[in-house]
Amino acid sequence: MLLSERIIRSSRVAGRAGLLVAAAGLLALSSCTVRPLYGVTVQSFGPASGATAGLAAIAIKPANTRYEQEVRNHLVFMFGGGAGEPSASRYSLDLGVTSRRESVVSVQRTTSDNEPTAGAVRLRSRYTLTDTATGEIVASGERSVRSSYDIPRQRFAALRAERDAEDRAARELAEQLRLALAQNLGKISAR
Repeated sequence: MLLSERIIRSSRVAGRAGLLVAAAGLLALSSCTVRPLYGVTVQSFGPASGATAGLAAIAIKPANTRYEQEVRNHLVFMFGGGAGEPSASRYSLDLGVTSRRESVVSVQRTTSDNEPTAGAVRLRSRYTLTDTATGEIVASGERSVRSSYDIPRQRFAALRAERDAEDRAARELAEQLRLALAQNLGKISAR
């Protein structure tokens, strides 16, 4: 067999193998159930649904502490896209946010050194999402965030640094809660 015939034959085999691989890939993609988390999906049997519409239908119960109010405010803004709380809610969210101050490291060698030390604020939230029509608990869970800060020697500056760390932690905790609730609502809408 000539070299040119071998090349032609091997290219035909490679072409067939490539077609088989492409067909297998298309078959695998056709059975894929991946959907966008925040996108709106239009179903053939009903109206648009998705996690974004579900998030906009969540009413959040009033807060008891300043940092819980910070988390609540961020969630209200993110759920409604800046439109505020929904007038008619399908779900009710109960947040329980706790704060704990932690000492991370102390770099002071003696009491006369006024070097700053490092601290951290840990915000933890237990949440429960309830269907307002049935009273059934749809989702529940817990999320935790830690935010570090420097503790300067001035008392007011130290208090302000701690509050800023709480605010940063509240924003991050709200983001984590939004993602967790979007995933939970995505699972509910897929049923």
